[in-house]
Amino acid sequence: MPSVSAYRAGSLLARSLPASVGSVASRLAGVGAAASTRRRRVVARNLSRVLGRKLSPIEERRRVARTFEWYARYYHESFRLPDLSVEEIDRGFGYEGVGQIEEACARGQGPILALPHLGTWEWAAFWLALVPGYKVTAIVEPLEPPELFEWFVGFRESLGMNIVPLGPDAAKASINALKNGEILCLLADRDIPGTGIPVEFFGETTTLPAGPAALALRTGSPLLPTAVYWRDGSRFGHVRPALDTERRGRLRDDIARVTQDLAREFEILISEAPEQWHLLQPNWPSDYVALGLPVPDHLAPFLVGDD
Repeated sequence: MPSVSAYRAGSLLARSLPASVGSVASRLAGVGAAASTRRRRVVARNLSRVLGRKLSPIEERRRVARTFEWYARYYHESFRLPDLSVEEIDRGFGYEGVGQIEEACARGQGPILALPHLGTWEWAAFWLALVPGYKVTAIVEPLEPPELFEWFVGFRESLGMNIVPLGPDAAKASINALKNGEILCLLADRDIPGTGIPVEFFGETTTLPAGPAALALRTGSPLLPTAVYWRDGSRFGHVRPALDTERRGRLRDDIARVTQDLAREFEILISEAPEQWHLLQPNWPSDYVALGLPVPDHLAPFLVGDD
C-alpha cells in the first residue's frame, strides 16, 4: 500500500492540476496500480464472476486495465472534492431513488446505505452533506500504518463526513447516528473481520458483514442497497428499494435472510458497471486457492472442488 506521503502528494497533485490533465494522470496511475500481479488476478476473477463467463486473454487485459483506470479516477476525483464548489458538486451528480433517503430523514430515522466498493461513493456522501444538508456517518476499515488511516479520516471529515473505524465501538456509534437521524454509510461487500454471514454471491459461497442487516432489524431504519457510478461523463447515485427487514423469527435467522437479500442486490448493482468495482482483495475461498494463499478459517468450509 502507498505511504502517507504518496497519498498526500497525490492529493496535492489532483487539486493543483487542471481537471483534464489530472484525468490523464489518473489513467497513468491506474496503469501503475495494475502492476501487481495478484491484484490483476483478483480483478480478472471478479470480472469473470460478474459477467458469468470466462474471458478471452485480450478481453481480460482490456477489462482489467479499464478497472484500474476507474480505480485511479476514484482517488483523483475524491482528492479534488474539497476544492469544488457546492454548485459543481451538485451539477456533477445525478440520482435515482434518493427520495427514500429524504423520507427516512424527514421521519427522524436515519437510513442505512449499504454499498459495494463501486464507483465514487465519496462524491455522493459529499453531495448529501452539502446540497440537501444531511449529516453522514461512515464506518470504514482501519488501515495500516495508523498514520495513513488518520490521514484518510482527516481527509474524509474535510468532506463533511463523520468517520468511525470498524471495531468494538462501531455498532454503538452506528445506532447513535441512526437515532440522531443521520445517514449511515456501510461498505458491505467484504467481510473484513471474518465474522459475517454465509451467502451465495455471484455463484459462490462467501461471507458478508452482518452489520447492515442487524442494524436495520434492531433499529427499524430502512436498509437501502446503494451504488454510485460514473455514467455519461458524470456521477450517478442509484438507491434501490428498501429491503424487507420485518422480523419473522429468530434474530440470527432474520439477519441471515436479509444479508442474502443484500447480496442479491449487490449483484444487480455491480452488474451495471463491472469494471467500476474496485474490490482488489480475495473475497471468495477459491480466490485464495488460485493465488496460492491459505484459505481463512471462516471461508474454509465453503471451498468446493478444484479451482
